[in-house]
Amino acid sequence: MIALDVPGFGTLHIAHVVCDFNGTLACDGRLIRGAAMRLKALARHAKIHVLTADTFGTARVALARIPCDVHILGPRHQSAAKRAFVQSLGAKNVAAIGNGRNDRGMLAVAALSIAVCGPEGIAREAVESADILVPTIGHGLDLLRRPRRLTATLRD
Repeated sequence: MIALDVPGFGTLHIAHVVCDFNGTLACDGRLIRGAAMRLKALARHAKIHVLTADTFGTARVALARIPCDVHILGPRHQSAAKRAFVQSLGAKNVAAIGNGRNDRGMLAVAALSIAVCGPEGIAREAVESADILVPTIGHGLDLLRRPRRLTATLRD
């Protein structure tokens, strides 16, 4: 579990990290450099879940050596499905990371939400639903691996 008390934001007890795949952890269906190492390290402290439509059909293979659960979503109502998944875990114990319009639901309900503006860009709705915006997935995962960094960004 990742625990941190952020003045003016609240106390975080993150047991689950829910990530989008394409555009967040991957570009063109391939993991972004450094993501695998960071996910493996983070998995020692929280359960990792990857939610994806798997546009390129590569998610399960790309994530095979990473301790995470991969959930392939249907082509419709993905934002609602991602929101429901986060709520089923207990949203107050979830950090969500995404970049797409279909990530807005999970970003809106998670205790901590990180939007990633990577090589595939970022949807306006994801930015508006997030607590933090980062330039790369490495920066986003490092915030969770070194949670005191969150204090500087989120304190009131």
